[in-house]
Amino acid sequence: MTSFALPGVYRMTFSDWLRLPDDGRLYEIIDGELLVSPPPSILHQRVSREIGLQLIQHLRARKRGEVLSAPVGVRLGDDVLEPDIVVVLSEHAGRIGEQVIDGPPDLVVEILSPGTAKRDLVAKRAVYQAGGVPEYWIVDTAADALEVLGLERGAYVRLGLFRRGDTLRSRVLPDLALEISSVLPG
Repeated sequence: MTSFALPGVYRMTFSDWLRLPDDGRLYEIIDGELLVSPPPSILHQRVSREIGLQLIQHLRARKRGEVLSAPVGVRLGDDVLEPDIVVVLSEHAGRIGEQVIDGPPDLVVEILSPGTAKRDLVAKRAVYQAGGVPEYWIVDTAADALEVLGLERGAYVRLGLFRRGDTLRSRVLPDLALEISSVLPG
């Protein structure tokens, strides 16, 4: 009787991620598992555009950093994520490589979609927290709300839940005043 051993579970790596196709899908690796998402909805893209535009204008006016939008890889340990929007302040510009941001950005923004909401709220939140991302914005277009989480002693705490008519304040960008009505469609 011949016996053989089955191969162990294959865990995807950053090197594997670098070889994935550029086909319009978002590819992420969390705990060695490859997660694939289709392109986002038009609403998602509009909200991303408006938030990104305001962040770009704010940072350019102050010469304080850079805003990058999906698809952009963020490598945190063995995990590679593709947030909707990433802010890297000037003092951390060295983290921006040719293929990926290597290390925690100063701010990440995720816009919830039906197919990725659970991942954004649970798995990605845990990776951002463990990876030391100081501020995490979660945009829920269905609830017309934007939640801001801040890292305190290694754990995220809610810094605010902002709705239409509110003005978002940020710890990472203390002089930013983002009108929620200006980034969520009316």
